[in-house]
Amino acid sequence: MLSGSVGLFSRRLAVEGPNRRLISDCSRVPVACGDRIDVGVSRLSSVCWVVAAVGLRVRVEVAGGGLDRFTNPNRPLTSRGSNRLGFRRFSSSASLSVAAAASSSTVNEVDPKREPVSLGHATRPDFPILHQEVNGSKLIYLDNAATSQKPTAVLKALQNYYATYNSNVHRGIHYLSAKATNEYELARKKVATFINASDSSEIVFTRNATEGINLVAYSWGLSNLNAEDEIIVTIAEHHSAIVPWQIVAQKTGAILKFVNLTPDEVPDTAQLKEMLSRKTKLVVIHHISNMLASVLPIAEIVDWSHSVGAKVLVDACQSVPHMVVDVQNLNADFLVASSHKMCGPTGVGFLYGKSELLTAMPPFLGGGEMISDVYLDHSTYAEPPSSSAASASFSLCYVRVYLGVCVMEDPSFSANIQNGWETTLAADGFEAGTPAIAGAIGLGAAIDYLSEIGMQRIHDYEVELSNYLYESLRSVPNIRIYGPVPSQTFRRAALCSFNVEDIHPTDIATFLDQQHGVAIRSGHHCAQPLHRHLGVNASARASLYFYNTKEDVDNFVLALKDTVNFFSSFR
Repeated sequence: MLSGSVGLFSRRLAVEGPNRRLISDCSRVPVACGDRIDVGVSRLSSVCWVVAAVGLRVRVEVAGGGLDRFTNPNRPLTSRGSNRLGFRRFSSSASLSVAAAASSSTVNEVDPKREPVSLGHATRPDFPILHQEVNGSKLIYLDNAATSQKPTAVLKALQNYYATYNSNVHRGIHYLSAKATNEYELARKKVATFINASDSSEIVFTRNATEGINLVAYSWGLSNLNAEDEIIVTIAEHHSAIVPWQIVAQKTGAILKFVNLTPDEVPDTAQLKEMLSRKTKLVVIHHISNMLASVLPIAEIVDWSHSVGAKVLVDACQSVPHMVVDVQNLNADFLVASSHKMCGPTGVGFLYGKSELLTAMPPFLGGGEMISDVYLDHSTYAEPPSSSAASASFSLCYVRVYLGVCVMEDPSFSANIQNGWETTLAADGFEAGTPAIAGAIGLGAAIDYLSEIGMQRIHDYEVELSNYLYESLRSVPNIRIYGPVPSQTFRRAALCSFNVEDIHPTDIATFLDQQHGVAIRSGHHCAQPLHRHLGVNASARASLYFYNTKEDVDNFVLALKDTVNFFSSFR
């Protein structure tokens, strides 16, 4: 009979035959031969009672991918040849107005009597926060590099979790825990698919990208770096990509080497290539600069680094929300991003790591969920999420229903359950304690939303918007815009950091907010070394997302000119 702890995936008891019915638990359900039954529970109790005919044959499957998803750990989540333009593999529980807009003639067909609706106009109705006044003016939100706004679909997903199945994950056998666990692990799969990871076991949920970088620094760095080993970092990195490696270098004796900028104010990739040697063990680099808006050729940098045996950690916080990011094409060893910059909730992010690296890394934090067994004198640790090692022991097995009692045909099945699934799903040695369950589920909803639009479509629209922003800002008197001039050689992301002569960026941001309802960022953007290199202490920054429009840019530039005129009157 089925006995012991069965694990934490939703499982389907499928009675072989042409007909199917869905049941929500293992309570008494009348069935007949030829019926197919889906059981949406996270664990099967020690005895699964099904009133059935003697000898009825039942097959156990894993919901959301089938058994071969776990018996074959090398099977990719997506086609490796996919260009991931739409990713309609996961549907959001909430209806998306953008989905309707994306498929309607209003967006895709040109009415001869009216201009086509931009992506910004089509998606704005999905963001409630944008439809308000701030200080008596219509809100113009241009601080998306700091955090993005959240669509209704994400807000509903969060509300639905707390209102209908709030529970802890990877623990309980009851329905709420099962539902929460399923949705949490589905979110992990969505992240893996979104960036085209080979397997969801390569995704570790973190609080944010900063924690992801620290995880690599303390778990991989302290275990693999020695005195005189070299870590290459650019001067344009976020503080979160510099400070952890300073700490690791102090502890290990490793040496930090920094890549400077070219005259075009782009990290000098030629210098980086020259700096690489057999002493180089790690390259830490951003995909898109949060100040310069420069887009770096990550795939080339990874190839150069791997040629000398170095690993590469990519800060993709400013790229994953705005463009197609395919980790298999980039071939990066580690990559981090944050949910809140891609329409998801705060408090959750993710680390992608190649499975062979994650498996070899020691735990980062100690506590519940990251352990396998705890004794007073020692503990053993869990495998990475959805561990391929544990999954490989899982084999297709059959049970028979005799007089309503499920009986195992495969005698190894119970042992596999006991030794594999609990460890497999106890979200591994890098996710200690209760995770950000709602945050992960909200991130999954955000991925659904972005995928409905299509990341290539978002990127193409933002390229147009970025060029429009750059050219419009050039009309402002005495302005200096940092980063490369947009051209065929240099692509710019949809943000501009700038200063106006003799006006402090904080004064600019304050006046824009209080007098015009425009939200931008002022300060050093967590990039003080870069600002010092550019000869300034701070800058103002306007950053766009797909829900922004050219009208937002026009109104911002008019407001900025008014701001400049106001402060110029005091000279």
